[in-house]
Amino acid sequence: MQTDNEEKQSNVAHSIFSLDFSQCEEALSESILFNGSLGPHNGVKPYRCNQCDKDFTQSSSLKAHLRIHTGERPYQRSQCDKAFFQNVHLTNHLRIHTGERPYKCIQCDKCFKEISNYKRHMRIHTGGGLIRCGQCDKVFSQNSDLAKHMRTHTGEKPYKCCQCDRAFSQSTGLKSHMRAHSGEKPHQCSQCDKAFSDTSALKRHMSIHTGEKPYVCSQCNRAFSHNNDLIGHMRIHTGERPYKCSQCDKDFSRSGSLKTHMRIHTGERPYQCTSCDKAFSDNSALKKHTKSHTGERPYQCSQCDKAFYVNSELKTHMRIHTGEKPYKCTECDKSFSHSSSLKSHMTAHTGEKLYQCSMCNKDFSENSNLMRHLKTHINMESLSVPKVEVKEELICTNVIETDELLMSEDKCFINE
Repeated sequence: MQTDNEEKQSNVAHSIFSLDFSQCEEALSESILFNGSLGPHNGVKPYRCNQCDKDFTQSSSLKAHLRIHTGERPYQRSQCDKAFFQNVHLTNHLRIHTGERPYKCIQCDKCFKEISNYKRHMRIHTGGGLIRCGQCDKVFSQNSDLAKHMRTHTGEKPYKCCQCDRAFSQSTGLKSHMRAHSGEKPHQCSQCDKAFSDTSALKRHMSIHTGEKPYVCSQCNRAFSHNNDLIGHMRIHTGERPYKCSQCDKDFSRSGSLKTHMRIHTGERPYQCTSCDKAFSDNSALKKHTKSHTGERPYQCSQCDKAFYVNSELKTHMRIHTGEKPYKCTECDKSFSHSSSLKSHMTAHTGEKLYQCSMCNKDFSENSNLMRHLKTHINMESLSVPKVEVKEELICTNVIETDELLMSEDKCFINE
């Protein structure tokens, strides 16, 4: 009794003389025929998997496929514990570590690690088989890409973490998140010894070495390494704040700012100082605080002798020398050197009072007025200055010392 596989091979053999090979110079013999040379010509797939009924044109493809069922991963990288079913997958993986992107688009200079991604990308330029989203104007080269994109409109997050309650719209997001639990950092920088849990973090880091910042703001000429950073920055100028808190009426221009803000409601302070018992709700505040132990101020102004803990403070300070005022009020013709000043100014139009004294609960529209008011509470004998509670939308930590309030872009930092 013939098996399915034998029957297929028999049918192929009977039809050999009726096929036209005028466009192919391969000399086919019966032995070559059964090794898979015929398949590419007429779509016949004589090699069937006995586990799942998938068919293949070549025996080598069937052999590689069977490893999915057996779990065999013979292709392993010596520098890490990753192993793969096929050699081509190992080759693609190695490019994560080397940064190699051999497939370059001649239309827009984008480069890709894998030829499949390159081919998909080329459809953007050729227009072949593009699928448009019905909710927005984005186009995609594959139905699967459109399906993933649609989750941004529906809010669907089918990939759930088994360690915590986080959920993700894409499997890659879950995979990357799981490394937060495992501590795995497989993406190594080729220039230094730093490693990262995902490729996007490695790409951002690489701009430190290259210095490349191709994305320039049309409003203030600030340049960024990545387009996402520019998109987030542009919201400072447009006033767009798409990330809304579910617990209160606050909204934010960046998802990271919302995440940090949510810790006000949860009380979470995951960033612990190793030198003292202080903890912080965001990593940038911890980094700045750590320098208060070391006294390190590595960012020196080239125009005067001032030095700063963090680079963002130096950038803000430099506007004193340059006179740059990129933050423009939409209600009048005033402009400001940093966003916090614009935010304070906007209260003159809205009447909102953002700053509150913790001693008497009096509200103020500007921080400078609050500082002047605080002098009425100062104990002149001990020269102690009371701590001040500032409304949470301006800072990551509610309480600041009144002797110094350091502002940087959308954040206020505490001088510890």
